[in-house]
Amino acid sequence: MATTPAGAADLRSIPALLERNVRAFGDAPAYREKEFGIWQGWSWAEAAREIDAFALGLLNLGVAEGDSVAVIGRNRPYLYWAMVAAQSVGAVPVPLYQDAVAEEMAYVMGHCGARFAVVADQEQVDKLIEVQERLHQLEHIIYIDPRGLRKYEHSRLHQFSHVQDQGRAAEEEFAPELERRRARLTYDDICVMLYTSGTTGKPKGVVLSNRNIIETAKASAEFVALTRQEEVLAYLPIAWVGDFIFSIGQASWAGFCVNCPESPDTMMTDLREIGPTYYFAPPRIFETQLTTVMIRMEDAGKIKKRIFDAFMAHARRVGPAILDGKPVGGWDRFRYWLGNILVYGPLKNVLGLSRIRVGYTAGEAIGPEIFDFYRSLGINLKQLYGQTEASVFITQQPDGEVRSDTVGVPSPGVEVEVRENGEVYYRSPGVFVEYYKNPESTAETKDPDGWVATGDAGFFEPDTGHLRIIDRAKDVAKMADGSLFAPKYVENKLKFYPNILEAVVFGAGRDRCCAFVNIDLSAVGNWAERNNIAYASYQELAGHPRVLEMIQNHVEETNRSIAEDEMLSACQVHRFLVLHKELDADDGELPRTRKVRRKIIGEKFDDLVTALYAGSESVYTETEVTYEDGRKGKIKATLEIRDSEVGPVRAPRQEAAE
Repeated sequence: MATTPAGAADLRSIPALLERNVRAFGDAPAYREKEFGIWQGWSWAEAAREIDAFALGLLNLGVAEGDSVAVIGRNRPYLYWAMVAAQSVGAVPVPLYQDAVAEEMAYVMGHCGARFAVVADQEQVDKLIEVQERLHQLEHIIYIDPRGLRKYEHSRLHQFSHVQDQGRAAEEEFAPELERRRARLTYDDICVMLYTSGTTGKPKGVVLSNRNIIETAKASAEFVALTRQEEVLAYLPIAWVGDFIFSIGQASWAGFCVNCPESPDTMMTDLREIGPTYYFAPPRIFETQLTTVMIRMEDAGKIKKRIFDAFMAHARRVGPAILDGKPVGGWDRFRYWLGNILVYGPLKNVLGLSRIRVGYTAGEAIGPEIFDFYRSLGINLKQLYGQTEASVFITQQPDGEVRSDTVGVPSPGVEVEVRENGEVYYRSPGVFVEYYKNPESTAETKDPDGWVATGDAGFFEPDTGHLRIIDRAKDVAKMADGSLFAPKYVENKLKFYPNILEAVVFGAGRDRCCAFVNIDLSAVGNWAERNNIAYASYQELAGHPRVLEMIQNHVEETNRSIAEDEMLSACQVHRFLVLHKELDADDGELPRTRKVRRKIIGEKFDDLVTALYAGSESVYTETEVTYEDGRKGKIKATLEIRDSEVGPVRAPRQEAAE
């Protein structure tokens, strides 16, 4: 059970949990932030005073109950305080992705009707000013960092600290109203509104209540016995439900400390300094960390490389069993102990994962090789399955039942079932209230009994009760001969290779699978440097014959692995090309959560898909791109198309989910 004071079950809002924490352990650390290379900290009591001052300042600015308050920026204590302060005055915090372009922000803020915005710096202020003519309801913008904003017109601009100062000055006037509003908060009031990534269309506003967040935080914290001694690093986008449940929901419930890195560039250094005990990262983060390790080992001396390879081979064989407490021979244990001194321990320290007690990955499927790599080091990494609409948690993996090919058993308080068409449905206290201003989508997703359609296809293993997710239900299809087609399965296997950043597989309704591949510029660039291969751009490196040969080897190795899968061996990649540009959220090819928009990519690069299936050896293409300053341009390229060796398809034909 999570270590929380008695009577916590009666608490009905995040501000109420904050008050509980101040009473119970007010001097314990609540937030840390690294600024100018120095960690600064706030206790729960100090954080509560900062939140109260900002809440009073919001009242002074005229925030009404039910108002939407947009929150935009990287992970900073001030932005978390702004969200809790907004809740305290009965308003609804609406966090946005900080890397969203102005048009994306305009849509979300216009849709939720935000009257107020709390932003990090000049960059976000400029985006809002750019689209202010479309946001007539936006009355005030509050910024944290004043750099570059001194000469701006300040009738609607306010510095965060000044709003707090004005709140403190008006405390006598507004404190009674603040207390009244906090006292009126109930379990069914809105806690936060989070917008979906918009993978298949316009983002939808997911309304989550206090009940959704607190009940989910309570159940998930108890599942892994979180205490207020935990340390977490808050580095994921604040607009993502995962960050909200970990950095506000669970942090408020269990009372642990939330640490904010100085910047995305220093995240790995800050991770090592904090040494979190509770850690969450989407697969892309683990893939990037593994790529960094492999690049460094390629640059290591021959003896170090040989030692690393030998001990890692041993770790893959016995590491997961030792982690799960299963019987392992004495000699194998001794070799693993020695490996921990020479390789595993130093490697975990470099990655900042030495103190991990519980680690989670979710967001999309992780490659089994990547997952097993981390567990072989002794890191208690687990998978969970969740959605924004579920307040994250649908299934989790219990200790001793962790595998790379399942997402675990239903979380406490969650009911999960797989319908006849193969789609996964769930019901829980965390189920969202509604899609904001979208009753049609709400009715399509959630039925009157509270069951929510996930949009994912999967099945329960009869012998273990674990859920296995095959792919998005809309992506799981049949090939021309009736074989099962599940593109994400293949894409994840390809992305295990450090040289492959992204892959997009096509094959629904066709006689074979073909793929687009994005190279990882840092990994392949490092390889090119070691092999004396000169290049001037991503495009030039992606089209180099030796790079294509390397990617072909990876594709063919993946095919050999897929050929052994009884259900999906027909999904081997017959032909592929390496794209001349990275898939980019600014070009609409990925949402801000970095998931592949397969349909949009297929339509945008229709000429390339046609060439893959027409048997062409090369194809000329022109692609529109968006530069960092918002200007548009075109990239022209002639791409080589390669055939890859495939194995025999031995699997029986499977019926895909409709």
